[in-house]
Amino acid sequence: MVKQGILSRYRDLLPVTANTPLFSLGEGDTPLTRSPQLENKIGCGSLYYKLEGCNPTGSFKDRGMVVAIAKALEEDNRAVICASTGNTSASAAAYAASSALDAIIVIPEGKIALGKLAQAIVHGARIIAIDGNFDLALKIVRSLSQKHQVTLVNSLNPNRIEGQKTASFEVVDEMGTAPDYLFIPVGNAGNITAYWKGFVEYYQLGKIKQKPKMMGFQAEGAAPIVRGHVVDNPETVATAIRIGNPASWQRAIAARDESGGVIDMVSDEDILEAYSLLASKEGIFCEPASAASVAGLLKLTRRGMDLSAKSVVCVLTGSGLKDVDTATRKTPSFTVLPANLADIEKAIGWD
Repeated sequence: MVKQGILSRYRDLLPVTANTPLFSLGEGDTPLTRSPQLENKIGCGSLYYKLEGCNPTGSFKDRGMVVAIAKALEEDNRAVICASTGNTSASAAAYAASSALDAIIVIPEGKIALGKLAQAIVHGARIIAIDGNFDLALKIVRSLSQKHQVTLVNSLNPNRIEGQKTASFEVVDEMGTAPDYLFIPVGNAGNITAYWKGFVEYYQLGKIKQKPKMMGFQAEGAAPIVRGHVVDNPETVATAIRIGNPASWQRAIAARDESGGVIDMVSDEDILEAYSLLASKEGIFCEPASAASVAGLLKLTRRGMDLSAKSVVCVLTGSGLKDVDTATRKTPSFTVLPANLADIEKAIGWD
């Protein structure tokens, strides 16, 4: 069966006009899988993962990008620009390539996982690395987009938020209701903003009777919302959320407050624990930033939060293949043996 793509599936809830091209690379309709092991370990009534790494370029960014690119085409713009810690650049480059648009990517030098940079390279984007962090890169592309005929496709572009909200639609469509809690990583804060917008819209349409509490988690080394001030030099193993001055800061606070949720932080150690736990116990290989949602869930339940009668969804925002350096940073210990059946059986313990 051919996937519709979000522009067609949710066109009535998106800024689609008769002149908007309804194209797709197959974004959306990502799996919502129930946890077979951590659900009992944590003590949730039910625990699900929204696997956004199954989008075409391996992250949730594709949802917003298809809408942003479609609107750029509608407005007859021929180039797009973004700042990126990785996933946005991969998505922008892919969708621009599919639409014969030029893509200009500004990245902080040395602060982007090679898997993500490889995607931008192979799709033919024009890549500029700066001596500075993501926040400075974003400031630069905002200025360029105001000065030149180019569409900014960071989450400051409202069409990005419109596309990303469709993930919350899918959660409800799959579950038949909204979860009690939605745990989500927070970097530039566009995704928590988008999910909340989607849940609110479904509530207003009468598709759900209650909205979830939004539980956002930043990395300790890049937690400006939690700390209440800009972090000038953010640092974390979770490169996708290594952002010190989120563009959607105030909207994320609104999502937190309106939903009765929290925005908290987790350490790199917490993130890597959840990252390993997902891989070894659930068979899910996500990028470190994705694991911040599960790290936050573990943190709160260890502090006594009772979720025994509650439904929980953790958003896993990107594929682990985006950042294989983290997975292989410890030298793998392989057993090298002669190609001999008896030796192999002995090593396995089957002799």
